[in-house]
Amino acid sequence: MNGSFQGLLNFGLVDCRLCGLYAHCCDLAHLPRCRPVLFLLMLSGALCSLGQAMSREEKQRLRNQVIEMFDHAYQNYMDHAYPADELMPLTCRGRVRGLEPSRVPLLALFLFCCINGIILLNKTTEFEAAVRRVLSDVRLDNDIVVSVFETNIRVLGGLLGGHSMAVMLKEGGQHMQWYQDELLHMAKDLGLRLLPAFNTSSGLPYPRVNLKYGVRGPETRTGTETDTCTACAHARRALDFLWEKRQRNSNLVGTTINIHSGEWVRRDSGVGAGIDSYYEYLLKAYILLGDDLFLQRFNIHYASIMKYISQPPLLLDVHIHKPLLPARTWMDSLLAFFPGLQVLKGDIRPAIETHEMLYQVTKKHNFLPEAFTTDFRVHWAQHPLRPEFAESTYFLYKATGDPYYLEAGRTILDNLNRFARVPCGFAAMKDVRTGSHEDRMDSFFLAEMFKYLFLLFAETEDLPFDVEDYVFTTEAHLLPLSLSAVPHSSSVSSNRTSEEELDDSNFDWTCPNTRLLFPDPAFPRNLREPIRSAVDKSCPRPAPYRCVEPGMGRPPLRAQDFMANNPEHLELLRRMGVSLIHLKDGRVQLVQHATQAVSAVAAEDGVRFMQEMMELSSQQQKEQLPPRAIQIVSHPFFGRVVLTAGPAQFGTDLSKSSTGVRGFVTVAEPYSGCAEITNAEYVQGHIALLQRGQCMFAEKARHIQKAGAIGGIVIDDNEGSSSDTAPLFQMAGDGRNTDDITLPLLFLFHKEGNILLEALKEYREVEVLLSDKARDRAEEDCLTGATTPTSFEPTTQSQMSTVELDESVSEEVTPSQEEVSPVDEETSPAEEVSSMEVEASPTEVEADSAQPREERDSDRREEPEGDTDSGSQSVDELLADWREDLEAFQQMEKDEL
Repeated sequence: MNGSFQGLLNFGLVDCRLCGLYAHCCDLAHLPRCRPVLFLLMLSGALCSLGQAMSREEKQRLRNQVIEMFDHAYQNYMDHAYPADELMPLTCRGRVRGLEPSRVPLLALFLFCCINGIILLNKTTEFEAAVRRVLSDVRLDNDIVVSVFETNIRVLGGLLGGHSMAVMLKEGGQHMQWYQDELLHMAKDLGLRLLPAFNTSSGLPYPRVNLKYGVRGPETRTGTETDTCTACAHARRALDFLWEKRQRNSNLVGTTINIHSGEWVRRDSGVGAGIDSYYEYLLKAYILLGDDLFLQRFNIHYASIMKYISQPPLLLDVHIHKPLLPARTWMDSLLAFFPGLQVLKGDIRPAIETHEMLYQVTKKHNFLPEAFTTDFRVHWAQHPLRPEFAESTYFLYKATGDPYYLEAGRTILDNLNRFARVPCGFAAMKDVRTGSHEDRMDSFFLAEMFKYLFLLFAETEDLPFDVEDYVFTTEAHLLPLSLSAVPHSSSVSSNRTSEEELDDSNFDWTCPNTRLLFPDPAFPRNLREPIRSAVDKSCPRPAPYRCVEPGMGRPPLRAQDFMANNPEHLELLRRMGVSLIHLKDGRVQLVQHATQAVSAVAAEDGVRFMQEMMELSSQQQKEQLPPRAIQIVSHPFFGRVVLTAGPAQFGTDLSKSSTGVRGFVTVAEPYSGCAEITNAEYVQGHIALLQRGQCMFAEKARHIQKAGAIGGIVIDDNEGSSSDTAPLFQMAGDGRNTDDITLPLLFLFHKEGNILLEALKEYREVEVLLSDKARDRAEEDCLTGATTPTSFEPTTQSQMSTVELDESVSEEVTPSQEEVSPVDEETSPAEEVSSMEVEASPTEVEADSAQPREERDSDRREEPEGDTDSGSQSVDELLADWREDLEAFQQMEKDEL
């Protein structure tokens, strides 16, 4: 949260009494809002015996370890980086503005962010020295462009928090007697320099501002941006504007908004990156300002979060206009702050569940990956030493007194020392899977991480002041509750419309009854255990949900098990309101209409099935592989015909083979390759031809490999498909380990595959070369003794444009990229979900798994027959047609580039 005082610049939110952890009540009229204090005190006593209590000696050891780690990081900054913005711990030097990338280019940024933490760790002398350095060395009149959001929460918040600490020490009579509000004056100066960014019609600030020249257009390198994140709205007017722009049916806000028009640029809504601090502002604005309107707004948003986004223990982004439609199949690590905010809200159960999920992911990967999937695998592997998980750990321990959270804190400490500690500080993790480092130690690491860990292990007597008298900003700076200058009576914003109604029923569960929440002292442990099991099994469907679909007597259908030609699976889809549409290009589209599900529970299963389908696709979208070549080298072709083929994400990597795989082709029986090969004596030592459909690509490969094949070619069963009209793709695996597949498998569209089949029909023996690129013609001539015509050139190696598991889905699969018709803002949620469509990426691979169309299954051929128009053509005619299309294909390739 913005850390400034209300009287300063109308940025900040300061006042009185709060709900949650802060045990202060303004007056008897506000006593009901302070019930969470009693709740937390009672809860602490009730739960302190849940686990094996950590001894005071052990807590002291860990507390001292936190101090040592802080000293290690802070002293290395002072020795190697000051007065630069940040420390680069691998190269032991400072990150200076303008020379290396830095999120907030401002002199001595570390000191701004650390001065609060220094005093909290009882380092009074160091705190006083840091304040003197800031006052003597830092100048704000610099021609530099800064992030308004980051400068506000880090620097302005640090100055105000530092001022509060300095005043407290001065009033103690022993330290800082020379202090004359210099940090406060500097904060005002900085606030005035940020203020031009807020000069917009909406009140939403420009994302960047020049500290010397403000926002004056390109000459000051500012004023050209039009979009900002929701979390970047710090001031009251900006908060009011966002409230007005919320989606009225779902009561959700998007992630990115146009600062001039107020149109949502990104309509996905969650509690993580780009939106996280917004919710924190609202609740803590109420805590500080005592204005019920902020709490009312927070409660309305929170109810929608719990209705649409929260799927305990998961928190998944949704679309604000279609809140039952997932916007992502992964979560980012910034949402780890949310359990702590739920503690302040007084909603402990989901806080425990989500925190436990995050804890298990942390133990699985040593750190929280920057993003991870719904089955808890790495999506983005970086970890910039973010403190949000430690923050929630502290608040949950504060609320419950459960020593389990002390152990979680110990895990954080141990992992930091084992994996992130380097001689010159602590280095961000570039990849949590490999343990590689990045030369970065962000200021929030010291500003927040060690502060929360110290408080976690500290006893009351270890603290120089009572933290209950302060509220933590979003960057963990401390603002005293005594700063409020606003009357405690409720105030109403002047822009509130007459027809707008705020439901007071939200207050009914703001301060829950502990006896209802925790009838059994072991209740939190009972919440955690099934989540731990779910993460251990890497299961995308957490255990707390019901295991059996009503009336079906079996668990809900999982995407990884789905087979589109399985009648039982199709019936399960029907019950969930999911239908299959077979597109002309061979793909299968899944569409869910929740209103057509047999029950609300089945509709929920349908949504989750769709989400899993997209997740399965995303997991299988690996790094793009270049296309491969199938070169017909036998008589009478002698290498003249090269067919561009799609590769597989499994099996032999032809790019690592200097010779490729050469052999005669034969048609496998069954042609689908979805059962044990019956003509193994012919397949052995040959390259098997297979038809796409009915099962997974990997299953086909396993069957022909078992029969002794040296390679395989899958031919599209979508008649008329061609690489000149459809982009190539990679054949994905089946979601399981495919290391057992050791032969190469390539894919040909129908038109190119038919060339191969007709050649086999006409010449009986056809030899091909499977390789990463066509062999040199002269080399083939030497091998065969043939003379190669020069009138036909092979296709290039850059024709791959997308990846199979559906050609249209990118790595970050979002339903907004799929074929979903826009929905009017006034459409009700029920109407919205009825039009939800999702293109089922995995089904494309399962479709290889797929095609239960009547016209296909009713007369499915076991062997290819030349009974089609194209099949009746001669090889020369097919080649002629293909050559005519080549030019158009190459033009398409240029257009894509």
